[in-house]
Amino acid sequence: MSTPAIEVNHSNAIRRVFGFPVSTASAHEIAMAALQSARTEADGVALVVTPNIDHIAKLRSSPELSGAYGRATIVVCDGWPVRSYARLRGIDVQRVTGCDIAAFLMRAPSYGAWQRLFFVVDTSETEAGVRAWAASKGIADRVEVAVPPFGFDRNRAGCRALAGKIRAHGTTLLMMGVGAPRSEVFVDRMRAQLPACWAFCVGQAIKIEVGLVRRAPRAVQALGLEWLWRVGQEPGRLARRYAVSSIVFLVAVLEDLWRDRVSGIVARRAEAK
Repeated sequence: MSTPAIEVNHSNAIRRVFGFPVSTASAHEIAMAALQSARTEADGVALVVTPNIDHIAKLRSSPELSGAYGRATIVVCDGWPVRSYARLRGIDVQRVTGCDIAAFLMRAPSYGAWQRLFFVVDTSETEAGVRAWAASKGIADRVEVAVPPFGFDRNRAGCRALAGKIRAHGTTLLMMGVGAPRSEVFVDRMRAQLPACWAFCVGQAIKIEVGLVRRAPRAVQALGLEWLWRVGQEPGRLARRYAVSSIVFLVAVLEDLWRDRVSGIVARRAEAK
């Protein structure tokens, strides 16, 4: 089976926000591409990233995360501010969250016999939840889980060991649930050692799917207040982070608009010569 053309964002290939092109595909379309298509060694790793304002803020200070985004196969607009800004720039894009993608992937009625899933998660509790989920789907023999130690992404030997486990498993679908920028940077840095697979960086979405965290009600999601719901669940960890990220996101928007204006001026001057 070949990888479908969903990877290439033809209509918006030259329209970028924060330096990267965003996909107009839906969560269902992206998930179905991963569930129905096997990648070859020539295809390599298809990295799928789901930026919200916190990720955009981190992009400004993390060259490795920025590089991962630049080499990602699919970039969607997770947070509603990111989606709103993309639309302001004239890109007709949907809001596609990591939770939406994970839901389609983990609630699939069946998996191809060739599919082998690997989950990289943050705690033994999450690992137990994933293994219970795999058993309920009848695919426990095709699912593996790893809980890397804190700071594993800064340990080259640790990264190589984890990538080796993922390759030895014959992974076709890699679910990264250790947060940004660790998930994205690991996949991008180790892509040469990883098997040909789809790699989804979906953070807390795995916990939601195995019942460890409750997602915001649909009404809250529709209002674009899912971030507030998460702050209410973990105020100590998220309140300050979201406040800082909001400010940095606004700075990133102004910088992006300025870069676009400058590039437009340069292009017009080049055409006038």
